[in-house]
Amino acid sequence: MRAEPLAVPDVDPRPERVIRGLGVSTGIILGPAHVIESGFHNVPEYLVAPAEIDAERMRFADAVAKSIKQLKKLKAKTASLPEEAAEEVNFLLDAHCAILSGSRLVRGVERRIADERANAEYAVQAELQAIAKQFADMDDAYLASRIQDIKEVGARLIRNLTDRKFQAFSTLPEGSIIVAEELTPADTALMDPKLVAGFATTLGGAEGHTAIMARSLGIPAVLGVAGLLQGVQSGDRIIVDGSTGRVIVNPGREAMTDYERRRAAQEADREQLKSLIKLPARTRDLVDIGLQANLELPREVDLATGVAADGVGLLRTEFMFMNREDLPGEDEQYALLKTIVEGMGGRPVTLRTIDVGGEKLASSLTSHIAESANPALGLRAIRLSLREPKLLEVQLAAMLRAGAHGPTRILLPMITSVSEVRRVRAIFERVARRLKRRKVRMANPLPPLGVMIEVPGAALAADALAQACDFFAIGTNDLIMYTLAIDRGDEQVAHLFDPLHPAVVRLIQFTAEAALRARIPVSVCGEMAGEPRYTALLIGLGIRELSMAPSKLLAVKRRVRTVDTIAASHRARMMVDQSDSGRIAALLDDFNDVG
Repeated sequence: MRAEPLAVPDVDPRPERVIRGLGVSTGIILGPAHVIESGFHNVPEYLVAPAEIDAERMRFADAVAKSIKQLKKLKAKTASLPEEAAEEVNFLLDAHCAILSGSRLVRGVERRIADERANAEYAVQAELQAIAKQFADMDDAYLASRIQDIKEVGARLIRNLTDRKFQAFSTLPEGSIIVAEELTPADTALMDPKLVAGFATTLGGAEGHTAIMARSLGIPAVLGVAGLLQGVQSGDRIIVDGSTGRVIVNPGREAMTDYERRRAAQEADREQLKSLIKLPARTRDLVDIGLQANLELPREVDLATGVAADGVGLLRTEFMFMNREDLPGEDEQYALLKTIVEGMGGRPVTLRTIDVGGEKLASSLTSHIAESANPALGLRAIRLSLREPKLLEVQLAAMLRAGAHGPTRILLPMITSVSEVRRVRAIFERVARRLKRRKVRMANPLPPLGVMIEVPGAALAADALAQACDFFAIGTNDLIMYTLAIDRGDEQVAHLFDPLHPAVVRLIQFTAEAALRARIPVSVCGEMAGEPRYTALLIGLGIRELSMAPSKLLAVKRRVRTVDTIAASHRARMMVDQSDSGRIAALLDDFNDVG
């Protein structure tokens, strides 16, 4: 969204506060803060069956444990705060942890569940009201502050019990900046860029799916901002700088002037990039590079066509399962996919089967996935699809039908073995035969079936996988995470997420060479594809198709047009031979500086 110029003379008289986090989606935006808080409205109330009382008490105990875990995670982040601020925040978090450890609130909720058969959410609300009434009768400032702490703890408990999503984004005033402790990918999917100008959260990492969603939507965002919620109120003037990772609350005159200058420079750069829309993505030595778009939501089709993307290199189909309690049927999925395929006007669309689990868990699928100690390594992506073949059959049928309206490919996430590909292909062909018998219009011939290379095992088995599928798509986000054993959504280790680690570079090289030997297409559709810094390296490794967020495409095209593929290949070979990521980075940056 194009923001209005900053009104430099109009500054807030309150002290300016600058907080640092991780800039995950570039852009600078000024607007009113909208602080997301967990209130107590519309809490469900019902009687628990006598036989279910123990289970309800356990559900409450799980919410308490989850709340304590969240508070400890927040406390770990205070190390990056100034000493005085860290001490104050730690005191507050310690107080909240104490309330969750056998306090009157916890004991009262347990009693209401056992004696009154109240559901846990209502029991929390009722106990809070009782405590607040008692404290209100005491004229004591200390006790008044304590009840505020108890209310905040209660809000956390209710949020965890109801798994409440923030769904009030449609009512925000235009240009709002969301401030929250955490936003899930499902929350981000609800954002309308016309209303939400940017967001900042206490938790989250640069490579988590929430960050990816922000980049895809072109919304400036800063995550992992320690101490963000202290002293910020809805309506406060706030600057979110997704480029440098800074959040400025109540900006002063100097900050306003600086940001106006920098944002004007970014606007000039955007205008320059627009001049590339009609030009080919062709290197200096006349090698064409396919630049495609990663799409998260149907409304992004216009963004992809607006930058003349060559197609959709990755359609993440999880949006069909988000923010709903039921599963979408074949006809609903077909209608949504058809809209996207038709919207691309004959340009190819790569449809990925559902990849849920971990941070991307869709509420409509919770009955299919038990809680895992490590969701990233558990039942997710193709593992879930093969475990629940009905889910896969419905999705493949919808994809085959959508393929009748334009060129499509089908992509399988988190493949680790040839046997998985063969099992999916058998289901795929069975679904196609069933549609043919029913005389349902579908893709003819059948779409190519490809696999994502996003775990080291798949990259190392790329030679064998290339014989079982029709194309590769390298998902660098998960490939880096699994190779380096780093949770890309955890701000505590986000700085260790290194795309230039020697192991990562070699796995990409191994995969690209296996695809070239098998004469099948290979693309990169992870976040590396959308960073101009890595463009020459990927081209040098033999990649000729890149897929990225639409907002990144023109900047990558600008870099493509300056690259010489022969020189890039020579430099890439030098980088593959290095044993230190620092040396690889130096070789790459030197090449980028020279040309």
